[in-house]
Amino acid sequence: MKNIGFLSFGHWSDSPGSQTRSAGDTLLQSIDLAVAAEELGADGAYFRVHHFARQLASPFPLLAAVGAKTHRIEIGTGVIDMRYENPMYMAEDAGSADLISEGRLQLGISRGSPEQVINGYHYFGYVPGDETTDADMAREHTAVFLKVIENAKFAQPNPSPMFPNPPGALGIEPQAPGLRDRIWWGAGSRATAEWTAQQGMNLMSSTLLTEDTGIPFHQLQAEQISLFRDAWTAAGHDREPRVSVSRSIFALTDDRDRAYFGRGGDDADQVGVIDGGIARFGRSYADEPDRLIEQLREDEAIAAADTLLLTVPNQLGVDYNAHVIESILKHVAPALGWR
Repeated sequence: MKNIGFLSFGHWSDSPGSQTRSAGDTLLQSIDLAVAAEELGADGAYFRVHHFARQLASPFPLLAAVGAKTHRIEIGTGVIDMRYENPMYMAEDAGSADLISEGRLQLGISRGSPEQVINGYHYFGYVPGDETTDADMAREHTAVFLKVIENAKFAQPNPSPMFPNPPGALGIEPQAPGLRDRIWWGAGSRATAEWTAQQGMNLMSSTLLTEDTGIPFHQLQAEQISLFRDAWTAAGHDREPRVSVSRSIFALTDDRDRAYFGRGGDDADQVGVIDGGIARFGRSYADEPDRLIEQLREDEAIAAADTLLLTVPNQLGVDYNAHVIESILKHVAPALGWR
């Protein structure tokens, strides 16, 4: 069995054919798609977070709304850029969203991806300290966040409070039991995957890897997953970690599918430059179900992960994206032992 969910980047535009022409369209349709995915038997509804872009940004109102409208499906992010976050306020938001969903929050966080603007986190009031980088700052924010969601007591109580306090120092409220075990780090390299394991976070393997050893993306990603699991064991954590990978996968089952994706997927990896370094991007898949099944059998990273997130073209609307998810669950997943 494999957990299968969707990952939406939450684009909107007024371009021809777009069914998400405003931020409101995207937010409301994201909720509707999560409800539809749950009804179809999918396991997760995940949302990308980008700032200064016509895409989903502040995730917690959306996650809370999805949590209130659904009953079983996991809800999560892939990923929140921790360079932008106040970890204390984020802990309050995350605790609230998790309680509304009754413990279904799976929160993907990371250093973040290339931005729409230069040093956008500066506009949010966050600047790395002397001799530190933005990546260092993201990890510092993360360390605080992980500490306070584990009910750390650190704030000196007011001796004359408006309402009575319990004895001793105070911490962030509300607390969401078990949330610490449901934090994922979006890792774009093998070294970062090992660091993720050492911190006791689940691994959300990126849609690209910021290194290129000359082997196919899925094999490099599978190597990353193996190193993560080895590091997890070495760290001595007392639970089993989770690992997710993301893929664009389209089963061509009707004329709409063939019109949108009938030219097939990108059957080869792409290599490019991200932040001045070489990066390898994984291929996408689009084919008739029988051929798609055979192609996916060869993807070593999907086989190694317990969770697969299907990246969906959200601008094509709720009905079509529900069809995309259903096609994978019905025509592909059973043959691969995912269901």
